[in-house]
Amino acid sequence: MYELIIIGAGPAGLTAALYAGRYRLKTLLLEKITPGGRILMSENIENYPGFPGGISTHELMGRMEKQIKDLDIEIRTEEVLDIDCKSKAVQTDAGAYTAEALIISAGAAPRKLGVPGEDRLTGRGVSYCATCDGPLYKDKDVLIVGGGDSVAEEALYLARFAKSVSIVHRRDKMRASAILQEKLALNKKINFILNSIVTEISGADKLESVTVKDVITLGLRKIDCKGIFIYVGQDPETAFLKGKLELDDSGFIITGEDMAASQKGVFACGDCRKKSFYQVITAAADGAVAAHSVNKYIAEKRT
Repeated sequence: MYELIIIGAGPAGLTAALYAGRYRLKTLLLEKITPGGRILMSENIENYPGFPGGISTHELMGRMEKQIKDLDIEIRTEEVLDIDCKSKAVQTDAGAYTAEALIISAGAAPRKLGVPGEDRLTGRGVSYCATCDGPLYKDKDVLIVGGGDSVAEEALYLARFAKSVSIVHRRDKMRASAILQEKLALNKKINFILNSIVTEISGADKLESVTVKDVITLGLRKIDCKGIFIYVGQDPETAFLKGKLELDDSGFIITGEDMAASQKGVFACGDCRKKSFYQVITAAADGAVAAHSVNKYIAEKRT
């Protein structure tokens, strides 16, 4: 029996565990892969306060993990299969646990384009992680799809290896921060295919070309390339919560400002929560608020 179980050890879950440890709550942190979450798919983070020039994501998450280990927080590498939001019982692939409160920080997974050839060629030219696969495309032409900060950061990373990097974006301009757009403009390897969407990914055994449609003229053109990296948003990892908590139409958990979900004693934070701005810093802030709310909830419950 724990006072708190945290599901997911990305920036939100790690921060929640840090605050829970400082509140001296008996806490179990469950993570199915490795502490740090999907931010580890990016090489560096430049906008986390306190690190001029940026910091390696592995180093930042490693520092967070060490902080909670110093507080004797128990971490288990297990995948959560089911939870009972009323009894606060959690079933994993390795055991069963109960607690007085739950924090769900399960994160989100990369969203797919849903075009022909995408699934078949995933791992054979189609990727969702430039940091993981970028070095495989040395001196090759690649595309990256999307328009936000992640696309800009990963395009700059890919340009270290690739012969050329073409950014495909459905609007007439990028949504990335101004400083990142300035860096893109200065890199001669990077070019833009704007007002365009990918309609098909082609190749026999590996990626050979991508068909792009101009959303204004409706014209199609085929672009030869060896890799395509897809960054078009995320889908929350909340399938195990369907029918148990209030979710929006996309599956994000609906909470109040105190991170409280629809079931009493259950809280949510980070990228699995419905909000307007998804960043490492906002995930960490969510985690701090969630742990504070849990501490208050448990204290009030006992009085």
